[in-house]
Amino acid sequence: DLYRKVLVFRKDPSDAFVVLRAQLDQPLHNFTLCLRSYSHLSRPHSLFSYATKTQDNEILLFKPRPEEFRFYVGGKHVTFRAPESHRDWQHVCASWESAAGIAEFWLNGKPWPRKGLQKGYVVGATATILLGQEQDSFGGGFDPYNSFSGELTDVYLWATGLSPEKMRAAYLSLRLPPALLAWSSLNYELKGDVVVKPRLRE
Repeated sequence: DLYRKVLVFRKDPSDAFVVLRAQLDQPLHNFTLCLRSYSHLSRPHSLFSYATKTQDNEILLFKPRPEEFRFYVGGKHVTFRAPESHRDWQHVCASWESAAGIAEFWLNGKPWPRKGLQKGYVVGATATILLGQEQDSFGGGFDPYNSFSGELTDVYLWATGLSPEKMRAAYLSLRLPPALLAWSSLNYELKGDVVVKPRLRE
């Protein structure tokens, strides 16, 4: 049970990763991904990597530099610029809706202007979902210089777009709807040098 716990990726660069198992019965026409991260890294790094056999960047949340987030769906991406975190936790939610082709991005409970992304696309259900590395092939092809180093917590994936109220609830760690991936009941496997530790602060 990962309630009030964090994953600490100790090394930089790192070969560690965490495999997340979700029960995906059908492809995704909408989804919301949320997570909280804390890192000193200024180099590019992956926060969440969801790969299918045909598309390694099926869903990817990536930070090429401290003030920039890249959100990929089906290999295409949009960029959201953000103020640097001043060495603090950052809570990110990224959601996507196929019908309108809209990407939504929330940072620390606040929405950024929406962007157009992959209208009509469908996200495949047979996926390898990893924290800590970016997949360049299905379940592998890691570049250590895109690895995550630091702390991760509160990872969620829903098969719907969350309402603004629920986006803010995720940021505030309030009660949330049932999810494909939910931090407190996560089915996960640690690979390499990554440690589960209690949270240092709320």
